[in-house]
Amino acid sequence: MAPLFVLIVVIAIGAGTWLMTQRSGIAPPEAPSLRAVRQIREQLGGRAEPRYAEAGQKRAVCGYVGRARGGPAVGFVSLPNRILFSDDPLPAEFAEIRERYCPGFLTTPPTR
Repeated sequence: MAPLFVLIVVIAIGAGTWLMTQRSGIAPPEAPSLRAVRQIREQLGGRAEPRYAEAGQKRAVCGYVGRARGGPAVGFVSLPNRILFSDDPLPAEFAEIRERYCPGFLTTPPTR
Protein backbone atom coordinates (compact mmCIF):
# COMPACT_ATOMS: atom_id res chain seq x y z
CA MET A 1 0.00 0.00 0.00
CA ALA A 2 2.82 2.43 0.90
CA PRO A 3 4.61 1.98 -2.47
CA LEU A 4 1.35 2.77 -4.27
CA PHE A 5 0.88 5.92 -2.19
CA VAL A 6 4.49 7.02 -2.92
CA LEU A 7 3.95 6.38 -6.65
CA ILE A 8 0.77 8.52 -6.66
CA VAL A 9 2.57 11.35 -4.82
CA VAL A 10 5.52 11.24 -7.26
CA ILE A 11 3.16 11.29 -10.26
CA ALA A 12 1.19 14.20 -8.76
CA ILE A 13 4.37 16.19 -8.11
CA GLY A 14 5.65 15.47 -11.61
CA ALA A 15 2.34 16.46 -13.21
CA GLY A 16 2.16 19.65 -11.13
CA THR A 17 5.71 20.61 -12.05
CA TRP A 18 5.04 19.96 -15.74
CA LEU A 19 1.87 22.07 -15.67
CA MET A 20 3.64 24.97 -13.96
CA THR A 21 6.43 25.03 -16.55
CA GLN A 22 4.12 25.00 -19.57
CA ARG A 23 3.03 28.27 -21.16
CA SER A 24 -0.45 29.32 -20.24
CA GLY A 25 -3.19 29.18 -22.87
CA ILE A 26 -3.88 32.88 -22.41
CA ALA A 27 -2.47 35.02 -25.19
CA PRO A 28 -0.55 38.13 -24.18
CA PRO A 29 -2.49 41.37 -24.64
CA GLU A 30 -2.37 42.85 -28.12
CA ALA A 31 -0.14 45.90 -28.48
CA PRO A 32 -2.34 49.03 -28.55
CA SER A 33 -0.96 50.28 -31.88
CA LEU A 34 -1.55 46.90 -33.55
CA ARG A 35 -5.03 46.74 -32.04
CA ALA A 36 -5.86 50.17 -33.48
CA VAL A 37 -4.76 49.12 -36.98
CA ARG A 38 -6.77 45.88 -36.68
CA GLN A 39 -9.88 47.77 -35.55
CA ILE A 40 -9.50 50.29 -38.39
CA ARG A 41 -9.23 47.48 -40.95
CA GLU A 42 -12.26 45.69 -39.45
CA GLN A 43 -14.44 48.82 -39.38
CA LEU A 44 -13.33 50.60 -42.55
CA GLY A 45 -11.90 47.81 -44.70
CA GLY A 46 -8.60 47.40 -46.48
CA ARG A 47 -8.78 50.75 -48.26
CA ALA A 48 -8.46 52.63 -44.96
CA GLU A 49 -5.17 54.41 -44.46
CA PRO A 50 -3.89 54.93 -40.90
CA ARG A 51 -1.92 58.19 -40.99
CA TYR A 52 -0.93 59.07 -37.45
CA ALA A 53 -1.30 57.47 -34.03
CA GLU A 54 -0.21 58.36 -30.52
CA ALA A 55 -0.61 56.64 -27.19
CA GLY A 56 -3.43 57.89 -25.01
CA GLN A 57 -4.28 57.04 -21.44
CA LYS A 58 -5.20 53.54 -20.23
CA ARG A 59 -4.20 51.63 -23.41
CA ALA A 60 -6.06 54.06 -25.69
CA VAL A 61 -4.65 55.07 -29.07
CA CYS A 62 -5.59 58.36 -30.72
CA GLY A 63 -4.88 59.30 -34.29
CA TYR A 64 -5.99 60.08 -37.81
CA VAL A 65 -7.12 57.73 -40.54
CA GLY A 66 -8.22 58.22 -44.14
CA ARG A 67 -11.37 56.27 -44.97
CA ALA A 68 -9.86 55.77 -48.43
CA ARG A 69 -6.30 56.15 -49.66
CA GLY A 70 -5.67 59.84 -50.27
CA GLY A 71 -9.05 60.80 -48.83
CA PRO A 72 -9.62 63.31 -46.05
CA ALA A 73 -8.45 62.30 -42.59
CA VAL A 74 -10.77 61.78 -39.63
CA GLY A 75 -9.80 61.41 -36.00
CA PHE A 76 -10.17 58.15 -34.10
CA VAL A 77 -9.87 56.88 -30.55
CA SER A 78 -9.15 53.18 -30.19
CA LEU A 79 -9.98 51.48 -26.90
CA PRO A 80 -9.46 47.78 -26.12
CA ASN A 81 -13.12 46.98 -26.80
CA ARG A 82 -14.11 49.58 -29.44
CA ILE A 83 -13.04 52.31 -31.83
CA LEU A 84 -14.75 55.67 -32.39
CA PHE A 85 -14.29 58.07 -35.31
CA SER A 86 -14.74 61.84 -35.28
CA ASP A 87 -17.27 61.69 -38.12
CA ASP A 88 -19.44 59.01 -36.48
CA PRO A 89 -23.10 59.91 -35.89
CA LEU A 90 -22.40 60.28 -32.14
CA PRO A 91 -20.10 63.33 -32.03
CA ALA A 92 -20.79 64.05 -28.35
CA GLU A 93 -19.74 60.52 -27.36
CA PHE A 94 -16.58 60.80 -29.47
CA ALA A 95 -15.72 64.14 -27.87
CA GLU A 96 -16.26 62.73 -24.38
CA ILE A 97 -14.11 59.64 -25.03
CA ARG A 98 -11.42 61.74 -26.72
CA GLU A 99 -11.28 64.14 -23.78
CA ARG A 100 -11.16 61.30 -21.25
CA TYR A 101 -8.48 59.18 -22.92
CA CYS A 102 -6.63 61.65 -25.19
CA PRO A 103 -6.72 65.10 -23.61
CA GLY A 104 -5.30 67.69 -25.97
CA PHE A 105 -5.75 65.56 -29.08
CA LEU A 106 -7.75 67.13 -31.94
CA THR A 107 -7.85 70.48 -30.21
CA THR A 108 -6.39 73.69 -31.48
CA PRO A 109 -3.06 74.62 -29.94
CA PRO A 110 -3.14 77.52 -27.51
CA THR A 111 -2.35 80.92 -29.01
CA ARG A 112 0.28 83.11 -27.43
